[in-house]
Amino acid sequence: MLDRYFWGSVARISPEAPVPVVEVESESTRLGGAANVANNIASLGGIPVMVGVIGSDDAGRILKGIIEEQNFPTTGIVLDNSRPTTMKTRVIAHSQHVVRIDREAKNDISEEVQLKLLKALELQLDELHGIILEDYNKGVLARGLITKIIELARKKGKIVAVDPKFNNFFDYKGVTIFKPNRKETEEALGMRLMTEENIRKAGKELLNRLEAENVLLTLGERGMTLFEGNGNISSIPTAARRVADVSGAGDTVISTMTMALASGADIWESATLANIAGGIVCGEVGIVPIDKRVLFETVAAGRDGLLEK
Repeated sequence: MLDRYFWGSVARISPEAPVPVVEVESESTRLGGAANVANNIASLGGIPVMVGVIGSDDAGRILKGIIEEQNFPTTGIVLDNSRPTTMKTRVIAHSQHVVRIDREAKNDISEEVQLKLLKALELQLDELHGIILEDYNKGVLARGLITKIIELARKKGKIVAVDPKFNNFFDYKGVTIFKPNRKETEEALGMRLMTEENIRKAGKELLNRLEAENVLLTLGERGMTLFEGNGNISSIPTAARRVADVSGAGDTVISTMTMALASGADIWESATLANIAGGIVCGEVGIVPIDKRVLFETVAAGRDGLLEK
């Protein structure tokens, strides 16, 4: 996805309708969606290999240009002439979102494009330490493609981390870590996660139904709960101290956790580190990757005992 920003200020209400008039002071474009996951991986010292789709349009050309400027591999970027490049345009005034405009197609990509993506992944699979399946319900992660990717990864013993959405929620079977948020879990299971009892019930059910090694349930202001296949359950309190914008925090969490796992950390260490990283980016306006230096300084300071089990 391409994230586009209009930054400005509001000084009056429109005479045409009861809406604010934003006087634009600057514009910017950034990597969004799974490309933001890649940005976070690079910020943490990893090499991101993106496998995804762009359209034959200006947004696609801009997106690919940014990817190339970052010196990220582009061999997994597939051009699909039948759909636009997903673009989210955010209008921000005085550090507050005024409106977001989405341009996208949500229908499943064709089998031909799915095969191209799978082939791109197969060609690079041996060199990868882990795979992140970042699902935004935009049609790229179709059911058949999900199954084939997980099968390939398991045969090679690769880490598979999943950030799901509602449509394909129960298709991610046998993965290393499954990271849904509260809303997605409530919709999928048809239950409210308002009590500790329901949270634990939901996590255990996800572990069993998905045959996952681990489930990390993110709960907003209540932090996270980690469910391990060995039966351990850990509550991780939120690390956010100043929430300016939650956009992109989930991307940072899944990126940090997977990088930590690939580097030899255990699942609790990885989830805790990811929690701290997510809290840091929530303090920034707009979607930005985690700053490795800030993350390490926060960990070294042992702020509020966040690394104590």
